Amino acid sequence: MEGGGRPSLGPALLLGAGSVLTAVLLAAYRHRARAARELQGARRVHLGEDLMTVLSEAPGKCVPYAVIEGAVRPVKDTLNSQFVENCEGVVQRLTLQEHKMVWNRTTHLWNDYSKIIHQRTNTVPFDLVPHEDGVAVAVRVLRPLDALDLGLETVYEKFHPSVQSFTDVLGHYISGERPKGVQETEELLKVGAVLTGVGELVLDSSCVRLQPPKQGLRYYLSGRDFDSLLHGQESSARLWKALTLAAGLATCAALLLLLHRQHLRRRERRRLQQMEDEFREREAQLLSRAQPEDREGLRGTCVVCLSSFKSCVFLECGHVCSCAECYRALPEPKRCPICRRGITRVVPLYSS
Repeated sequence: MEGGGRPSLGPALLLGAGSVLTAVLLAAYRHRARAARELQGARRVHLGEDLMTVLSEAPGKCVPYAVIEGAVRPVKDTLNSQFVENCEGVVQRLTLQEHKMVWNRTTHLWNDYSKIIHQRTNTVPFDLVPHEDGVAVAVRVLRPLDALDLGLETVYEKFHPSVQSFTDVLGHYISGERPKGVQETEELLKVGAVLTGVGELVLDSSCVRLQPPKQGLRYYLSGRDFDSLLHGQESSARLWKALTLAAGLATCAALLLLLHRQHLRRRERRRLQQMEDEFREREAQLLSRAQPEDREGLRGTCVVCLSSFKSCVFLECGHVCSCAECYRALPEPKRCPICRRGITRVVPLYSS
């Protein structure tokens, strides 16, 4: 208990914050662990002549979650890089990102800040084909922008610094924002790039399609091989698991601390209640043994030592129950022996 009888909120707030953090980390861990389990359960299909046979024998001519690797080949047209000659792709992403310094009024420091002010993505239909020449099998990739890990390669990147006059610099210091410049970036999914696709594989007439899977499964078009993709998800899941365990242990420690403090408070209350009962019992014994003319004087004695007269008024509770010597002997923080409220001020009691 703090002064005035109010409970300390520190451990309780720590426990609440730890519980929320643990819940957030647990949700992130479950998300990563689920992604790893999904990849582990995916069926690896070879992009070769036997692909049509595998899909024809599958229920509904569909593999709900398949892994397939192949090279990118455009169906018809390609996208040419705007900055690099003889560079073609099937997915193009152009980005303009603003960079500036922002004054933090709390820490009194300039912090880096960036935001995307413009982004455009262009796509053309493309297939995944085998690495080997002479194998006439292709898988049409649908909705590539829905993939989580689209293997784009940065082919152009340039930073355009801001040109500022003295007046502009002065205005930026007053406003708390200093522009640094704009970064221009072009990313391409190049023709011939090797992709690992993870999704629903469907045979439709004589065309094989790779599309986003159903039932909430994740769709991947990654520039990494499948083993690297799976290892990355498993490593991420282990990291979030470790963070969740650490937060959980910290929360348990806060809970144990809170329970320990509550136990100490209850034990202290029992001890004080026992002392008060003993005081009252001793006072009652003295009153029962005393002569009638001495009982009034005993009622005015200190409840602690039962020998000296009461001479202190405790504020803010207003109890008169102690002599000056016993008040000085009270342990810190001083509390009223009757109601256990904190003593903020003592007024001497004068008897006339």
